Amino acid sequence: MPLIRESFQRLFPNKEWNYQEDMEYNRRLSNFNANISLRRDKIKVNLNLEWKDIDDEIKIGLIQHLLLKIFKKKGNTQNIDLYNNFVKNIDILAVKDKFDPILEQSYNRLNSQFFDNTLEKPNLVWGRDSCRKLASYNFHNDTITMSTIFKGGKDDMLDQVMYHELLHKFFKFGHKNGRNSFHSPEFKRAERKFPRFHEIEREIGQLIRTKKRMKTIHGRKERKNGSLWSFMKKF
Repeated sequence: MPLIRESFQRLFPNKEWNYQEDMEYNRRLSNFNANISLRRDKIKVNLNLEWKDIDDEIKIGLIQHLLLKIFKKKGNTQNIDLYNNFVKNIDILAVKDKFDPILEQSYNRLNSQFFDNTLEKPNLVWGRDSCRKLASYNFHNDTITMSTIFKGGKDDMLDQVMYHELLHKFFKFGHKNGRNSFHSPEFKRAERKFPRFHEIEREIGQLIRTKKRMKTIHGRKERKNGSLWSFMKKF
């Protein structure tokens, strides 16, 4: 039986299958990523090529996880548990070859101070100049991405945000009723062990406000210059 249909029927045994299905493996998605779409009566699942040789029972859990999202349902199955356990250990399979030197220094400081140098180094890269998403940890490719607003700033602000993301790698995540939880009470207690936690949080808040003001001023100047250029082109 095709995997999407089998996943659906195991997840919703009392519902009738009235869909067409389409499943595609490709390289367009990042490592071990996947997405799903429902258009009229067609369910399509796209999977990164890395999924092709993974056991079907794990893939069924992945598809069931995606089906719960598009149908806005809660639930859990043995296959979803298999999938989540696979994701928790997927960092073992990830290629680690991207280490920005500034971020690597931060990781080294924190690994020594908080993890007894036992936490394997993830990929460490800079992302966008974002004031909203300061950093993220991707379980699928074992990568921490850091906002460039911390470039050239104080080490303790960078380290506090890096520590938060390393805790995601360390604690993984919990799963209940079809939903994943990433900030357990244990996670929050560990996070607050960072020296001067609340004081540095306030400093980060001030940095964000300053960056936002600078972006606003820069945007106004660009609009003003653009308006002037448009005016001059008329003559």
